[in-house]
Amino acid sequence: MAKRKTNLFPKLHNAAWPGVVGKGVPGAEPSIDLDTMLKLTSAAEVDGVKFDGFDLNLCKPHFDVDSLDSEIKRLAEKANSFNLEIGTIVPAIWQSEGGGSAFGSPADRKRFLQQVKIGCQVASELRKLGVRPNGSVRIDTASSVEEWAKDPEQNQKLIAETFTEACDIAVSYDEVLACEGEICWGGMHSWKRMVQILEMVDRPQTLGFQADMAHTLLYTLGYNAPEDRILPENFDWSDTETFDRAYRKMTNTLRHWTVDLHIAQNDATVFGSGTHDKTGRHCLPNDPKGKLDIVYYAGFWLSDEDGLTKRFNHICWDGCMFPNAVMMNPQTWTDILSVMISVRNKYGWK
Repeated sequence: MAKRKTNLFPKLHNAAWPGVVGKGVPGAEPSIDLDTMLKLTSAAEVDGVKFDGFDLNLCKPHFDVDSLDSEIKRLAEKANSFNLEIGTIVPAIWQSEGGGSAFGSPADRKRFLQQVKIGCQVASELRKLGVRPNGSVRIDTASSVEEWAKDPEQNQKLIAETFTEACDIAVSYDEVLACEGEICWGGMHSWKRMVQILEMVDRPQTLGFQADMAHTLLYTLGYNAPEDRILPENFDWSDTETFDRAYRKMTNTLRHWTVDLHIAQNDATVFGSGTHDKTGRHCLPNDPKGKLDIVYYAGFWLSDEDGLTKRFNHICWDGCMFPNAVMMNPQTWTDILSVMISVRNKYGWK
C-alpha cells in the first residue's frame, strides 16, 4: 500500500486515450467513452489520494474537432464535473484522423500542421478556461518506420522542417510540443534518431521529448533499430547492473530534452491492436513479467546528478491498448494510482 501523500508535485494524471487507441475498428475491441474513462479515473483512491487529472487524445469518440468551440466548452465542464484537471493534449495528426505524415508529401505535411494547430488551440483555450494548468501538446511523425527507411536522411530533414513549422505554431499559442519516443514512428523509433531530430530542430524551449517508460525500454533493445541497440543480444534480465548502465546511458542522453513523462510497465515485448502498429507493450504495474522497478527507474527521468529536475509539473500513466476487461476493473486504477503515488513520494516536491 502506498504511503499517504507527502508531495503536491508532480500532479498525477491518467491517460484517457487507452479507451480509443487500437479500438473501435473491425477486429478490435469497442471503444470506451470518455465519461467511463473519467469515472474510473476519478473513483480510484489510495489512502485519501486521488488522481489529479487526465491527458487527452483529440479523436472521436472522445473529442470531435469538427465542433471545436462547443467541444472545448464541453470538455472543460466535464473536467470540472469530475474534479479533474486536463494535462497533455494529443492532436489527431494521423492520416486516418485527417492528418498526414510529417515526412510525406507537401499535402501530408500541411494536414499534419493543421492538426497541430488545432491541438495547440484546444490546449490554449483549456488553459484560459482554468482547467489545464500543466501539460504539453504531444506529437509524433504519423508514419511508419518502413516508410521512413526508404530514404532515412532525407526523411529526417523533412521531419525537422515540419517540426520547426510546428514549433512556430506552438509559440503562437504559448504551448510546448513533446515528441513521443516510440518505436513505431519513423524517425523517432530509435533513441539516437530521436535526439538527432531534437538537435536538428534545436528549439529546446518549444520542442522537447515525451518519455514513456514502456516505449523507451524498447529503445535499449533496438527493436526497430538494431544498429542503436544498447543492451546485448540475448540479454539476461537478471543482470541488473548491465541494465542500469544501458538505461542510464539512454536517459542521460534524453533527460534534458524531456518535458513530459509517462509512467508505465513493459515486459520487453511489443503489441499492436486495431490500426495501431506494434509498439512497446503496456503492462499492469505489478505484472510478474514486467522488467521495470517502476519507482526506481522513474527516478532516472525525474532526477540527475544535481537532484530533482522539476522540468514538468505532472506525470501520466499510459495504459495504451490495455484490454477492455482490464480497464473496466476498478482495481486496475487503484493499483496504478498506488505506484504513481510511490513515484511522487520519492521524486516529488511540495
